[in-house]
Formats: sequence, structure tokens, C-alpha cells
Amino acid sequence: MSAIAGIIHMNNQPVSFGQGRRMMSALQKYPADDVQTWEHHGAFLGCHAQWVTPESVHECLPFYYKGAGLAITADAILDNRDELFDALNISGDVRQQMGDGQLILLAYEKWREDMPKYLLGDFAFIIWDERRQIIFGARDFTGSRTLYYFRNQNTFSFCTVIGPLFTLPGVERKLNDTWLAEYLAIEYMFDSVDTNSSLYRGIRQIPPAHSLLIHDGKEELNRFCDFHDVKPLILKSDAEYEEAFRDVFSKAVNTRLRTFRNIGSYLSGGLDSGTVVSFAAKALSRKNQNMDTFSCVPEPDFNDWTPDRMLPDESTQFRTIFQKYPNVKGHILNFKGENPLTELDSGFDIMEMPYKFFENSFWVNGIYREAARQHVGVLLSGEQGNYTISWGPAYDFYADLMRRFHWISLYREISVYSRHVKIGRTRLIEQLPRNAWPRMGSLLSREKGHSVPQLISDHLARRTGVFEKMDEYGYNADTLASYDACAYRLHRINHTYWWNTIGTHHAKQSLYYGIKDRNPATDLRVIRFCLSVPIEQYVCDGMDRALIRRSTEGILPDRIRMNQYKYGVQGADFIHRIAPEWDQLQDELCRFRQDALTGELFHLKTLDRGMEKVRSGPQPQLVDDWDFKLLMRAYTVQKFLSKNFSHQLT
Repeated sequence: MSAIAGIIHMNNQPVSFGQGRRMMSALQKYPADDVQTWEHHGAFLGCHAQWVTPESVHECLPFYYKGAGLAITADAILDNRDELFDALNISGDVRQQMGDGQLILLAYEKWREDMPKYLLGDFAFIIWDERRQIIFGARDFTGSRTLYYFRNQNTFSFCTVIGPLFTLPGVERKLNDTWLAEYLAIEYMFDSVDTNSSLYRGIRQIPPAHSLLIHDGKEELNRFCDFHDVKPLILKSDAEYEEAFRDVFSKAVNTRLRTFRNIGSYLSGGLDSGTVVSFAAKALSRKNQNMDTFSCVPEPDFNDWTPDRMLPDESTQFRTIFQKYPNVKGHILNFKGENPLTELDSGFDIMEMPYKFFENSFWVNGIYREAARQHVGVLLSGEQGNYTISWGPAYDFYADLMRRFHWISLYREISVYSRHVKIGRTRLIEQLPRNAWPRMGSLLSREKGHSVPQLISDHLARRTGVFEKMDEYGYNADTLASYDACAYRLHRINHTYWWNTIGTHHAKQSLYYGIKDRNPATDLRVIRFCLSVPIEQYVCDGMDRALIRRSTEGILPDRIRMNQYKYGVQGADFIHRIAPEWDQLQDELCRFRQDALTGELFHLKTLDRGMEKVRSGPQPQLVDDWDFKLLMRAYTVQKFLSKNFSHQLT
């Protein structure tokens, strides 16, 4: 894991000594175990390395293969090293010492521009093919590592983060208002539909699952991975599906335990993180190794306002993991006195852009800080697992039974399911038509005012053509609302904008704290397997998320495994935490509302509805109120812009 940087002059003019050094100096804010550079014939490459895997300690990056005229700098952890070694005929005596960057370079020598599709893991890299005068780079499918670049006629400059690029001549800190318009127009938790763009005009990024090729002045972005061709997996029994799940998921977990430092993991009371921790704990116990887990709970004086089905404090659930696995040490953190407002400045510094996980930022950053104190090298998670390992949409499956008039099967399933989730059969059946005919359900939701309010101003939306652009990229909130669960899942997995924001968050936070996030739930092998499994394995016998529940019997404690009633809710004490600062926040929001820039960027009616709710005081239910959430989203955007673009906004 590294921060990488470089400058390549396509006309072979030498790189100024100071330019490369300034870029590397700008990376000094991040911890590093080693810093190396390489310069040769108009190219400068740098690596600000953070050692995580055993091989990284010995790795020389940047690496120059003189015999082939190839140079690489890489930010990578590969999960299929043995397969690559075999395919490349690399002898066993050198495998253990070979770093992942050198392995990628040898794979490029064999497969050239097809190489990224042979890689499994987390990676971003740039290769300078000196003989062919080609710049080639790629970013992994989930976008778990970032790579930004700036290009003019003769020069290509790149870096893991944006800041160092501003040290170069001709790279200006100018606002990309099209990116900002997308950020404001998208209600979901991702930033932009155009994953080749950034907040800064002229600075682009390699999208997830894409390679970049620059040759003869031309630039190509090529997608190397998608999931449109997954074939159904037909096995003979439920037991075979369960065994296949355990096999593929065990491999995904085990390959992510490759570190000479401590292993850690997020842990909530849910299926995804609990399954990750349980599989990892079993694997580590065989080696007499321990692991640390990190969980967030509300402050001690929090008054639980949530419905009975919700669990703001999931410790009653995840403590069962500690009882089952003695080698798991749990760190239960309440982050007393911390809140999203106290994290704003550091959050902006880490992310280099506004961010939409505002409400949860205090515990996300807090877990990184605590993990760093525990000398964790790899921090596991099960994020996005609800689209892979724990997918299992009962309502949609039952709606399909309704569409096909399979009344007996529907009645039998609903009868059992209603007991599990403690909801009456009549109430469940009344809701099914919305899922059976989703376009009708989407229309009814809009008629009842359930759609998310508009945050972007009409003026900015028209000027940038943002809604038209979003349609071109396959994103339309009304259309998505009409999808059934299978179509929505495939949309989430195949469109890079869902992955880009999550990958960017983790890449920048992990770099800042010197910890590598690793997620077995989004391993390519796991995704392909989960997409191939028929829906009947995911919902059966009145059980949603059935495959993971059945497959983890004896592995995951039953209190978590069989829970279909209570659901964890993170950040439920958000309003409680900022309540002591409410009057000050209200004053700041009033000034924000009166600012001339506010009317240029934001939809004032939406803000005014949010302001009205702020005046009613710190009501805990505001956690889930869209008017308030969008008001705070707008407030944080303007604070970031004022801090970084004040001279352009006056």
C-alpha cells in the first residue's frame, strides 16, 4: 500500500529536479515506511510506501526492468499471486520475495494492455513503457485505491491524492462546477456519475474497473471487468450451495490476512461484518493469532428514541462473537464528546472534497484512529455485503410469487416469514403489490411525497445540464425506484459510480492513518459466485438472506445469524451529540442561508424546510429527516468551498 506520484514527458524532455521533489514533499503529511524515486529519460516516478504485506518490506518501488525498458510505480495488494506466478512461470525460490508491483510489471510484459483482467486485489498503478512510448495504468474493480492525473500536450502527471498535483506548473485549483452539480443532484451516497472527473477542473481520475492508455497523444479509457456474462450456477442440493459459499468466501478472507502487522475488523451486530470476523477468527486461530475488532456504540447518556426493531447499541449482538472466538479482542468505542461538526476540518483535509457520510464521520475516523493505536495493518470490513454475501430480498421474491399467481407457495412463505420478522401476514401482503409492480409503487410513493427533495438550485442544474447527463450515465432515481431487487442489484454492481465514492473514502482514510482496508465481501470471485446463485437460495422457508444464514451455521453465533427482527442503526445518536452546540449551529445555518452563494447553488425551498425544523430544536428524529440531512449536506459543501475556493466564489 502506497501513495504513488509521477511526471512523464512524452517528448522526452527531462523532468525538472524540483517538480518531482515538490510532489513527494507534499506527501509527507502521510505516514511512510520508505520513500523512493526513479528518474530516467523524461520520466519521474515516486513511491511513498506504507508496508503492510511481508513482501512490501523488501519491495523496491518504483521498479525499473531495464531489459524490457519498463518502469512501474504501484499501490497494490494482489490476492492471486500464486496463480500469476504459475501463469508467468516464475520459480518458487523468488516468489516469496517478489513484491506485487514487480509482479504486475511482469504480467504486463506478458499480456500487455489485457493484463488488468488477470489481477485480483486492490490496486492502482502506472507503467512507463519506454520502448513503445506508452503510459499504461489501471485501477481495481471496486476503486479501493485512487489515482488522479493531469495531462497537457506533452506531460502526464499523476498521484494517489490530489494535493501534490497543485505543486506543478499549470495545475490550478479551479472548481469543476459540473462535478459539483452532480454531487448536489444525486441524493444517494455517491458523488458523481462521471467517475473520470473530479471536483477540480482539469484533474481527472482513472475510474474503477478501467485501464488508461496514452500513446501518440491519444488517451483511451477501457473497462476490463463487468458482470453481464455471469452464468447461473446449478448445483444438486442446498448443502452444495452452502459448501460452495463457504469455500469461495474462506478464500476471499484468507487472502486478505496477508500482513506482518495486526489484523483488525469493523464489527457491528449484522450478518456481513459478523461473518467476516468469524471466518477470519477461525483462520487466525489455526495459526495461534489474535485479531482486534472495532465497534461504535452511542454515548452513555443517550436516550434511545428508536423503534423496537432498531438497535442503536448492537453490543448485545456482537458480544456473542467474543464469547465464541477467544482470539477476538473487541474495542467498543463510544467516542464521547465527538460529533460530525468536530470532524469537519480534518475530514476535508483527508478527503480533499466534500463528503456525504457527514453523520457517521466521527465514528468512521475514530475507528481508524483506534486501529492505528492498536498497530493494525489490515482492517477488514463487510461493506456492500448486502449486495453480495447477505443479499436475499424477501419482499421481491414474494412479489414474484404474486406476479406468477403462486398463491400456495406465497401463503406458506409469508406465514413463516411473518413469524420471523414479527409482522402480521395481512400487513405484509398489503405491501407486496408495490414490489410486484414496482413502477406503480414508485408512482404511489411520489404521489404521497416520499421522493427525496431537490438540493441543487434550478439555475445550476440548467446551466450544467446535470439531469440530462445523469440520464446519459444510466442514473435516474425514478427509474431505479421502479427496478426489482435483481435489476437494482446488478445496476449497483456494474455501474462504477456506486463503487468510486466508497473506494475513494477508504483509500484516502487508509492512507492518512496508515491502515489498509480489505473487504472480502467484494472480492471478484465472491461477487461472481453470488450473482450466479439462484434467488431461491437467497429466500426460502420464510428466511431472507437465507444462503449466508444457512452457510454460517456453527460459525456465526445464532443471535446474529438467525436475527430477522432487529436491525442495527449506526449514528442514531447524531442529534444527541450535536445538541450542546445547537444554538451555535442554528446561528451558523442562518448566516449560511443569507449568503448570496447559497441561492446560486442550492434549492432554497428545501433549505427553508430544513431551517424550520432546526428552529424546533434538536429533535432526535431529525437523524432520518431528508430536509435536515440535505440542509447539513449543503452547509458542509459551502464550508468546503469557502475554505478552498473563496477567491473564485466572490
